[in-house]
Formats: sequence, C-alpha cells, structure tokens
Amino acid sequence: MLIDSHCHLDRLKAAPDQQSLKQIISDAKARDVDYFLCVNVRQQGFISMRDRMAEFDQVFLSAGVHPLDVQEGLDTTELNEFVKEPKVVAIGETGLDYFYANETKALQQQCFEQQIELAVQVNKPLIIHTRDAREDTLNFLRNGHADKVGGVLHCFTENWEMAKAAIDLGFYISVSGIATFKNAGDLRTVMRKVPKDRLLVETDSPYLAPVPHRGKENQPAFVRDVAEFIAELRGESYEELAQYTSENFFNLFTDAAKLAGR
Repeated sequence: MLIDSHCHLDRLKAAPDQQSLKQIISDAKARDVDYFLCVNVRQQGFISMRDRMAEFDQVFLSAGVHPLDVQEGLDTTELNEFVKEPKVVAIGETGLDYFYANETKALQQQCFEQQIELAVQVNKPLIIHTRDAREDTLNFLRNGHADKVGGVLHCFTENWEMAKAAIDLGFYISVSGIATFKNAGDLRTVMRKVPKDRLLVETDSPYLAPVPHRGKENQPAFVRDVAEFIAELRGESYEELAQYTSENFFNLFTDAAKLAGR
C-alpha cells in the first residue's frame, strides 16, 4: 500500500467531473495507492473541494491558506469552522515563499503565525510549504510551539540542515517527483539521510510529474514512480518503503488513521 500524502485532486484538469475523478482514483488504486490527502490552498476553495471529495472515503482533507494565496485573505473564524469537518486531518498548506512572492512577506508571516496557532489550538499537524525562507520558517515553527502538533515539510527541496532541524521539531519530510529530476543531485543526497520513521512520499499533483512522466499533468498514480525511485536511491525494496511511509502517514495524521479504522 502507498499513500499520496499531498495532492490537489480538485485542481486536476484531467478530472473536470466526478466520473473522471473516480477514474483518477481507480488508476491510482491499480498502482497500489490506497489513500490520498487532498490539500487546501485557498480558503475560498475549501467548500467546493470538500463537496467534490465527500464520496471518497479514501480521500482525507486539509484546511488552510497557501503562502502564495495570502493576498486573498485569511478568515480565522471561518477556518476554525472548516477544521471541524470530519475529514480534515491537518492545517495547511501554509508556510513562507520568498522566492515567488517576497513582496507579500509580512502578510505571509502573519498568516503563517495564525495557522500555527490554530493547529496547536485544535491539535492537528501542519502541512508546510517553504521556499527561500529556511530561517524564518523554522523560527516561526519554534516560536509558535509547532512541536506540540508536528507536521510535514512537503515537496522538500531544502538542505540537510533544514531537514534535520525540522525532524528535531517532530516534523516529517515528504519527497515528490522533483527527486527524479536530472538536476536534483543535492536533494537526492538529503533523501538518503532522512530516517525511515520520518519520510513520506507525495505527488503534489497536478504539478511536478516525476520521470518518466515529465511534461504530463501529474496524477496520484505517479506516486508509485516516486516511491520506486526513492527506494532504489536508499537501497531499500519498494515494498519496505511503501510499508513504512504508509505507517508514517498514519502516525502523523492520527485523525486519518481513525477514519481509516487503523
């Protein structure tokens, strides 16, 4: 069994309706992918995402505001209601992105701080996006006592020092198809070092399709390609990596474990 620990099923061009979405999930199941975490990026899009995923028991949800979408605003009262939804197992995707949106730095920090506070308040783990903001990301997590709830640095592209610091805070490291790219040598070095009990796999679909699917819209089925690549990189069997990354997912997202009857 595999779990796509981070995807955006509501954003797939290949799934404009429920029937095509069912096929996407079926295609993933055929490649050993049993569960999915569909991650919210825009607060204004949560309701439609929730409604589309309602019929799929194997799809869990998060609620939050991506750092590249903070200009649309963060309504903490509404978000606090969203996190009470039965299928919401995490807060995010939140974090800091100074690479693409340095001009909204102050607003990003404010929204990040608010979402860390909410996560601690409701005792749900955080899903973190970070780019060109290593020191600030870690400082906000430390100062906000995010170690109380833990979380994951998703689609990890940073160095080992940041990975180690996040792990020390109780966070997991999630690897996407980026690790399969030709220029990802430094990232592959990091992925060899991540302890077994702190590693997750993801697609971040519809973005960042792994080799050999480059140029296509990414799909959850392709998490199998990521898992096989990382297993070989680490000198492990695919079956071993699939087992422990799935266990890690449920150890982190305990509400998902309850929903799955584990």
